[in-house]
Amino acid sequence: MMRHAEIEKFCLSLRGATLTVQWGEERVYKVGGKMFAMLSGKNDKPHHLFFKAGETSFHILTQLKHIIPAPYLARAKWVYLERLDALNAKELKAYLERAHTLIAARLPRKKRAELGIAETALPDF
Repeated sequence: MMRHAEIEKFCLSLRGATLTVQWGEERVYKVGGKMFAMLSGKNDKPHHLFFKAGETSFHILTQLKHIIPAPYLARAKWVYLERLDALNAKELKAYLERAHTLIAARLPRKKRAELGIAETALPDF
């Protein structure tokens, strides 16, 4: 299981990622000004996490315990982890990296170039 600080450190290690605090204490991770993940505030217990998923991943993840379609964002294929231990560290890192890639791929070419993000083909997972 990844802890709150580890998730934050990992999200901010992704190319071009930034952090803003919005909606109370929600920690919102963005690339090119677009959200790819949101983490509960440090004082919220239990911690929870939202992130963008691919079409197939959305359907797989929402069948798992403690993972549901994200309120207000499910239409855009976001998932909500009710607990940080809903996925192991390796899986969570892979999904967060994928969320970042999904959002970055939709940025204008100029913005991606400014952030040093290469164009890549995105398989649906």
